[in-house]
Amino acid sequence: MAKDRKREEDLSGEFEEKVLYINRCSKVVKGGRKFSFSALVIVGDGNGRIGVGFAKANEVADAIRKGGELARKNVLSFELEGTSIPHEIISDWDGAKVMLKPAKEGIGIIAGSKVRAVLEVSGIKDVVAKSLGSNNPLNQVRATFQALTDLRNRQKTLDARGETV
Repeated sequence: MAKDRKREEDLSGEFEEKVLYINRCSKVVKGGRKFSFSALVIVGDGNGRIGVGFAKANEVADAIRKGGELARKNVLSFELEGTSIPHEIISDWDGAKVMLKPAKEGIGIIAGSKVRAVLEVSGIKDVVAKSLGSNNPLNQVRATFQALTDLRNRQKTLDARGETV
């Protein structure tokens, strides 16, 4: 148990954490309304590793803390090519669809707010993105997350096939 805590503390200094969305839900009970909160949190090291966490709690601070912990547990890495991505990709998650295109150096991140936040913490500097379909923040983030993890470097793909350029 103590080892697990130590490991999480080590990772917390390594990652940048962003809270993307906080939602308040209410349940009507005999004494009135009972509120609960959900938080969508992303973490990234700025070098091709990102994680997403979605958690619920009765207090906002607890939801954010739990979301951060989940995000640190679900960290995945992807291929970066300089300051951009290796190729264009379209990915969808439920009703949300995200299209990512590589951009020349110096262009910056051109994207909507949720997709932009994921790209910023992941370390990508130059990319053009378009969100299509649903504007649900959780689905947009998961679609972006899936698109980034589906990226393939050209040289590694050719090596896996046994081909040369």
